[in-house]
Amino acid sequence: MQKNSEGYKRGLQVLEELHGDQVGEAMVQEMADVCPDFCTMTVEWALGGIMARPGLDLATRELLLVASCATRGNAEPQLRAHMESARKLGVSREQMVETLLTLLFYAGGPAVRNALLAVRDVYPEPHSVS
Repeated sequence: MQKNSEGYKRGLQVLEELHGDQVGEAMVQEMADVCPDFCTMTVEWALGGIMARPGLDLATRELLLVASCATRGNAEPQLRAHMESARKLGVSREQMVETLLTLLFYAGGPAVRNALLAVRDVYPEPHSVS
């Protein structure tokens, strides 16, 4: 893995925009003694290769990742991380809730319920009842 490729450099920029330095450093430390290449691949391919592509803005891509994590039902840390990135990019609580409600009949009630509970932590401000 090459940490000096253009894709890797682009990926670091996207990582900083979405999560800040701490998340990238934490990911590297967490995987350092298991598989450091996982981090390099994630930065270069997922962030620099996919997330940095033209055609969709980062907020839309983050909503897609939230939907994917919610649908899986077993990716809560990643779900919360992508919710936080979406919020940082300007996605409102209402947009997040609507994204998750759209999944109700596709992902199932338990997966959507669990994801909606994560909204409470990521978007702690009061909401209107609908």
